[in-house]
Amino acid sequence: MTLRHDRVRGLDLLVLPERVVVLRGAAASILALCDGERDVRAIVAELERRHPGAPVADEVPVFLDRLRHEGWLR
Repeated sequence: MTLRHDRVRGLDLLVLPERVVVLRGAAASILALCDGERDVRAIVAELERRHPGAPVADEVPVFLDRLRHEGWLR
């Protein structure tokens, strides 16, 4: 998995071995925190610090679980 930004189109992309996924909203900023050192709680804590009042604790774990289910994240 590689996270890239397409400057020409202004899109964040998740580059996988056999496909490219266009990321929308906060997806790229969430994935950027998936560095192999932070667990889900640490990612949520960092995003809550950056975005006070956002429903991070409810939405981020669901998003990350969906990516794991797709096989895009370990």
